[in-house]
Amino acid sequence: MPRRANPSRETGARCVRLTTVTRFFALLACAAPLAFAQLPRVGEINFYGLRKLNPERVLEAVNLHTGDRLPASKGDLEDRLEQISGVVAARVEAVCCEGSQATLFIGIQERGAGRMDVRDAPAGAAVLPDDVLARYREYLSATGRAARSGGAADPAARQLEDGFRAFDETHVALVRDVLRNSVDAEHRAAAALLMGFAPKRTEAIADLQYALQDPDESVRANAARSLKAIAVEARKELLPPPKIEPVWLVQMLDSVVLSDRLQAVQTLLVITDQVNAPVLSLLRERALPSLAGMARWKTLEYALPAYMLLGRTAGIPEQNLLDAWRKGDRETAINQAEQAASAKK
Repeated sequence: MPRRANPSRETGARCVRLTTVTRFFALLACAAPLAFAQLPRVGEINFYGLRKLNPERVLEAVNLHTGDRLPASKGDLEDRLEQISGVVAARVEAVCCEGSQATLFIGIQERGAGRMDVRDAPAGAAVLPDDVLARYREYLSATGRAARSGGAADPAARQLEDGFRAFDETHVALVRDVLRNSVDAEHRAAAALLMGFAPKRTEAIADLQYALQDPDESVRANAARSLKAIAVEARKELLPPPKIEPVWLVQMLDSVVLSDRLQAVQTLLVITDQVNAPVLSLLRERALPSLAGMARWKTLEYALPAYMLLGRTAGIPEQNLLDAWRKGDRETAINQAEQAASAKK
């Protein structure tokens, strides 16, 4: 499993901008959600979505503490959380492992707080060919292997990507139809990944932004990853930054689903790597509480990307953010971002 982030090994602001994003993606691929049946002990507990409630009140209500065995049922724990007064929805993810302990993420949707809206599930019959879906599954395995080995490129994944590009050249209309209309969530998720290799980026971006509102979290995650990949590729080719509307990515920061928040932060980091005033303004207006909560997470490799994005909203030089992080001082930057947001209102 990945070790804790050690920003002191980074070599400057540019390294934070680029390396942090790709490294964080590799960490997430390694740190897969844990099957609750394994029942390790609870390690660090990270919360998101809390506004009026505090962590101690939540843990007391469900009788959960660091060092306890994980509850045998994820669903039962979520049900108990939803019985807390003021809680509309709850989500729990256990991520393996720091020794014998699992990292726990507890997401809370409080009554009256911002939330993420999704569309109704489509009911169309469009599907991808069986061989394409099989290659998609192979691709997930290949990228997972690459992440577990430290993020190095996997030749098998690269070859599959070339095949996806070739398929999109002649079948992009089918990919679009599946992404927007298929009743099958796995096919839509595969189409969201394939759309990232489509030959016409502008059209692909529109389809992927549509997919950010899909009712299935794996579709939304793949859509965000594809948008991020398009933005990174444009930068490598020295092209103008793609016009990615931030509204749905920002709304994902209010989601009770952990992957929505993590993927949104990654993508927003890429599209604000070069100063993007409209996106940063929207983040200040709508997402400061969500980003601040994530930036305070105990598990550092997960907190760092949100911390860096939060600092950008306040215009804090990234070397200053990195220096403060090395010193263990996150609160100064978080407070500066909150004050900057208040001053803009």
